Amino acid sequence: MKKIFFSLLLICSLGAVAQVDRSTQPKAGPAPEINLSEPQTFTLKNGLKVIVVENHKLPRVAYTLTLDNPPIAENDKVGAAALSGALLGKGSTSISKDDYNEEVDYMGARVNFGSQYASASGLSQYSDRILELLADAAINPNFTQEEFEKEQNILIEGLKTNEKSVEAAAGTVSRALLYGKDHPKGEFETPEAVEKVTLADAKAFYNKAFIPNNAYLVVVGDVDFKDIKKEVSKNFKDWKKGTDLSNTFKAPENVTTTEIDFVDMPNAVQSQVIVENLVELKMSDPDYFPVLMANQILGGGGEGRLFLNLREDKGYTYGAYSSMNNDKYGKTSFNASASVRNMVTDSSVVAFLEEIDRIRQEPVTEKDLKNAKAKYIGSFVRSLEQPSTVARFALNIETENLPKDFYQNYLSKINAVTIQDVQRVAKKYFLSDNARIVIAGKGSEVLDNLEKVQFKGKTIPVKYYDKEANAIEKPEYEVAMPEGVTAATVFNNYIEAIGGKDAIEGIKSIVMMGEGSVQGTPLKLTIKKTTKDQFLQEISVMGNVMSKQVLNGDTASISAQGQTITPSEEQIAALKKEAAIIPELDMMNDASVKLERVEKVDGENAYVIALTDTKKAFYATESGLKLKEETTQEMQGQTFVQTVVYDDYKAAGAILVPYKLSQSMGPQNIEFTFTEIKVNEGVSDADFQ
Repeated sequence: MKKIFFSLLLICSLGAVAQVDRSTQPKAGPAPEINLSEPQTFTLKNGLKVIVVENHKLPRVAYTLTLDNPPIAENDKVGAAALSGALLGKGSTSISKDDYNEEVDYMGARVNFGSQYASASGLSQYSDRILELLADAAINPNFTQEEFEKEQNILIEGLKTNEKSVEAAAGTVSRALLYGKDHPKGEFETPEAVEKVTLADAKAFYNKAFIPNNAYLVVVGDVDFKDIKKEVSKNFKDWKKGTDLSNTFKAPENVTTTEIDFVDMPNAVQSQVIVENLVELKMSDPDYFPVLMANQILGGGGEGRLFLNLREDKGYTYGAYSSMNNDKYGKTSFNASASVRNMVTDSSVVAFLEEIDRIRQEPVTEKDLKNAKAKYIGSFVRSLEQPSTVARFALNIETENLPKDFYQNYLSKINAVTIQDVQRVAKKYFLSDNARIVIAGKGSEVLDNLEKVQFKGKTIPVKYYDKEANAIEKPEYEVAMPEGVTAATVFNNYIEAIGGKDAIEGIKSIVMMGEGSVQGTPLKLTIKKTTKDQFLQEISVMGNVMSKQVLNGDTASISAQGQTITPSEEQIAALKKEAAIIPELDMMNDASVKLERVEKVDGENAYVIALTDTKKAFYATESGLKLKEETTQEMQGQTFVQTVVYDDYKAAGAILVPYKLSQSMGPQNIEFTFTEIKVNEGVSDADFQ
């Protein structure tokens, strides 16, 4: 099946500038003065704390309800929290879901809920009604069995979709190993666990966690304090107190020496690498601002050392970053991560550790620190334009035990950070000698080199885990090749598995219509083929053609983003191969294809056939069906592997075809589901003009 290509259109704008003297660097001005409106507060008898920030510049209001609870363990009911959050906002005991949504839409408001938060925003003329709807849905939820089953199925399907995600597997295992699976931060959902959760479990979690004892309601916008106090008191006075939640979990500990924890993902075309360690850091700590700057220099963005090293210098990845969390309730984490090419997984581990160790051992430059401060301050100042930022600041002051002038002095605290401060906190919080390196990747390609990785003259030990963070033995990859099997026999098995040679030769044309999405944007895919060297592939976004490839005999065209090119002879020859309805029928006697080996694809043995120097196909040894294709490509001097996975084979006419096609290249993954497939109908010569 044809590979799907996407192109990005770079739009550049140029403006005239006045003549300036560029020989001298302009002097830095004083740090911007941060003037935040002084919040007014009050507390209801049930414990709900209310923070009001009046801002009459725009006729808008925003409400943010936050439950400041310690981490909550779900134990054998993992998934109850997610489901309780999904059920909130589906109307209330006094208003149906449809009527609720209709009224919210009418006001042009936005309402969101989670297991321990709720928010709403809209025009201030509807302020009272928006607050009333928010409170009603939050404290009088309409938990029904019908809605529960819908949300449960959605959650289970999402988890199943993520089972092949390398990034998801690495994230799950990294948290489980860092904190422990019996710690709230180490728990994770599985389809099997969610299947066991009941509506009663979701209600129980809500009743335990959604309580006013530790709740804060922040109101920002065009409101009057007296009016808000009256309305909040009216709408939230019946919210009953619950039992205070405990925070008595066993504190997790860092590993005593750096180790690699490997998760085998046979379908991975890239490895997800996470370097992490536990830290203790609160916003109120003196180290908070130095740590912000240390992380900004190391991996806070495109100017960070990790990005410049692993992407710009070595070309290992699309991007490498680090982050430092803070938590007043206990230990949290520092982590650095990237998705890297298989062949450089081991080298990437060394690059990560060397950069982390360098900022510990060597003072950063004055330029590095100055640039980090400028970048961070610029981002901070821009964030002040958002009402949500003001709400977050007001909430942080209340919940994090911060002084009232914390944000007024924020920029001066940033500017006061010294080179010595950065090195001191880097040694304290970035633990290159006690790091847990979690890697999810294709073991058959990366493990041999990973087991040889050395840092500071010592080989880093490798441990092995499954996708649920259970310790396992080292995976075995050597699978014996059955005697007498050749590429031709593999192709023949595939042809027989999908219906046989006669059925295939009876197909003169095929039309495949599919739907997918990328970053939430819906896509439509149309593929048309005939036996007359005719081929069309079109991808559209909301009715607009994004890309189109057409072959009609010896002529062809390729269009993307409104630009059309005439393919080269080599490209036309490649299109002709793709135009074959079942290419394997033509490759039966092709001496250039080679059967290489047998390897695992999602736990299933598969024959690997090199179709060309850059393209491989994988066929299941048992069923004979084609499971995936891998194509090696070069882009901007970097080599990447594009994978197309075929799934859900079903009948279309007299043959079986995959109704699901999933393509990944680098961090991007797109899955199409074919909704309609026509054989020997729906095609005319005009389609290929």
